Amino acid sequence: MTEEKFLMLHNRLTKVWRHISKQAKRQGISCYRIYDHDLPEFPFCIEVYGDKLYVAEYKRRHGMMEEEHDSWIEKSLAIISEITRIEKENIFLKLRQRKPGRLGQYQKYDEVQHEFAVEENGLKFLVNLSDYLDTGLFLDHRITRQMVKDHCEGKKVLNLFAYTGSFSVYAAAGGADEVVTVDLSKTYLGWAERNLKLNDYLDEVKYQFIHADVKQYLKTLTADYFDIIIMDPPTFSNSKRMEDILDIQRDHVELINDCIKALKKGGALYFSTNFRKFELYITAINSAAIKDITKATTPFDFEGKLFRCCYLIGK
Repeated sequence: MTEEKFLMLHNRLTKVWRHISKQAKRQGISCYRIYDHDLPEFPFCIEVYGDKLYVAEYKRRHGMMEEEHDSWIEKSLAIISEITRIEKENIFLKLRQRKPGRLGQYQKYDEVQHEFAVEENGLKFLVNLSDYLDTGLFLDHRITRQMVKDHCEGKKVLNLFAYTGSFSVYAAAGGADEVVTVDLSKTYLGWAERNLKLNDYLDEVKYQFIHADVKQYLKTLTADYFDIIIMDPPTFSNSKRMEDILDIQRDHVELINDCIKALKKGGALYFSTNFRKFELYITAINSAAIKDITKATTPFDFEGKLFRCCYLIGK
């Protein structure tokens, strides 16, 4: 690759770093995205986590020999390090495939433990930049989490497909009376429990962690019980631990209607999906109060780069 191309990366990164890091500092945010495939020649996603950087190279046919690719990576990382002033030993590099939604991104990636705590809106979260393809904190839902927290006082909250439980932490911080965290992965449920404990939310009665297939679990719920439900499912899942496959376009009506049944009158469902071609079948949903809050929940560092939908659905 020519020096002219690397200069393009240098110039682009300088511009976005200056703009986004200033906004993050002004808002007191320590975890944010600075770059996502801005230049086709440099297909990276770059995120800041405190004093560390997560750099993911999207897999593609680059046509480079192995040594040539290694050299390209080294030069790219040198530029990234120079502009962000984050040392190379604090930069964690991953190779990931660009797939629809979050399909296939939860596998174990490495055997090296590198877990540390970061802060978001005064709350602490454990992230891991070395062991998994995802870091443990989806930065695009920063505003959605705060929105949930603002409406949780005295409420019963259900967090489905909870991943590492960041919404559960926010719900607890918002004064929820009960927070139920559900996921099919024991690893992520354990991570969610550690996140709550990290923030001193230790009450075993108020904060429950349930290992279950969400599709099946929803069928067991008491009607009119929860005040708030958060549901951020994968686009597709065919886990062996599930009784059936999950296809969010096919299954979203059933999932949403089951959530609405479990909500009290006046309750709210926060539903989001990363499926780029997603179409909400509004007429089949048992609610007359459906609001698209995608724009309202898009953080400054994801403007123009966010491929997800987010809806607030009332009962």
